[in-house]
Amino acid sequence: MERSEGDKAARVKSMFARIVPRYDLMNRLMTLGLDQRWRQATVTLAGPVDELALDVATGTGDLALRLARRGWRRVVAVDFCSPMLAAASDKIASRGDGARIAFAGADALRLPFAADTFDCVVNAFLLRNVADLGAALREFHRVLRRGGRLVCLDLTHPPAPIKLPLALYRDAIVPLLGAAVGSDFDAYRYLGNSLKPYPDARRLSEFLAQAGFVRVDYRLHGLGAVAIHRGWKG
Repeated sequence: MERSEGDKAARVKSMFARIVPRYDLMNRLMTLGLDQRWRQATVTLAGPVDELALDVATGTGDLALRLARRGWRRVVAVDFCSPMLAAASDKIASRGDGARIAFAGADALRLPFAADTFDCVVNAFLLRNVADLGAALREFHRVLRRGGRLVCLDLTHPPAPIKLPLALYRDAIVPLLGAAVGSDFDAYRYLGNSLKPYPDARRLSEFLAQAGFVRVDYRLHGLGAVAIHRGWKG
């Protein structure tokens, strides 16, 4: 890993460790609760239910929980931030849904699984944060079985009519909300900064194709500010 990539990974890990206690609350407040709907749409696109699913950068476990409740036989939830992983494990255990979910510490760029292991790989709000987007997508492709599906939920560049008001909300209001609720202005200022170098939805589809995925498509949500991408391992 190059120094710049290592620096980004360390910053992202430290930032997420700081915001664990208010992570779920901030997600609901920032999105007016719509993140729950987007996660459900992600899990729906991951179907039909097969055997083994991988949730990369599980955060506090929302996607993993939804996959298990949908009927996946086994869900492996990984994150490289230990406090996040601990919060996910505690939350899911407290709800009595842990029987189908296993947790592991893992970096999206170096997943500790053999090739051709999973029927599905999902992630939510991960791709903007990885140090090497192409490498992450290739790693997801590697661990999928032939015919397996990748489903990625993340922010995207919004259409022109809402670009300015959304930028104002994201870059000014959200950090203030983060400071008020989670006492961390800088962590939520990062949200807008992380989108600037990130490819738009069409270009991200090209990244998936370059990583080896076929039948790549995407759906826009949140007035075009959120995208769910899907691709298959041929």
